Amino acid sequence: MRTFDKYYISPAIIALSILLSALVFAGAYKFKFKDKKRVVVTGMASKNFVSNLIVWQGYYSRESMDLKQAYANLKNDEIAIKAYLKKKGLEDNKMVFSSVSINKQYNPVYDNNGRLLSNKFTGYSLTQNVKVEANDIDKVEKISREITELIQSGIELNSSAPSYYYTKMAELKIDLLAKASKDAKDRAQSIAENAGSALGDLKYASMGVFQITGQNSNENYSYGGAFNTTSKNKTASITLRTEYAVK
Repeated sequence: MRTFDKYYISPAIIALSILLSALVFAGAYKFKFKDKKRVVVTGMASKNFVSNLIVWQGYYSRESMDLKQAYANLKNDEIAIKAYLKKKGLEDNKMVFSSVSINKQYNPVYDNNGRLLSNKFTGYSLTQNVKVEANDIDKVEKISREITELIQSGIELNSSAPSYYYTKMAELKIDLLAKASKDAKDRAQSIAENAGSALGDLKYASMGVFQITGQNSNENYSYGGAFNTTSKNKTASITLRTEYAVK
């Protein structure tokens, strides 16, 4: 009878080990590259909407050599402006008057050779702002156009262009994300079917740029996202980058 060496390994065992290793490696290779079969698409969605909040500002000033007189004149202007706005239908809580800004004014004095000799004090300049925030856009727009009527009262009020905002931005963004997600899935589905495959599960999703632009404007889209405040009628848009598995 033949005595086997304790270190002797049967060829059959070696062959079986090689076969099992090959199967395990093949399975791991298949799993590794199966996970790489993905389709990357970007979904998009946009929606037109109308602003529901308007912000308008104006400023006025008074000048005088006497500080108290300049302040008294400015306060009289504030009273007149507030009465005007209330007459136009605005409530007190819709208007905010800023604190008074005081500046001393000087004129330079030069000699015959053009050298500065001194700065001559010419009086005080006091400035105050009025700000209106309201949901009644048409009313405030009209006020911003007609406010120069106060010139007839001796008040030089400078009117700025109104700014327009939307207070339901969170709901708008959620709605656009849902539409962009559906758009991305439809695109991925089309790509997979045209390639003779089936669409699998969503593996990754990332929101892209959210932008607010004015309707019928030539505004450029920016990398960080535009946020228009000059147009009452706006367009919101969003992108969503997704990756789907392909079976």
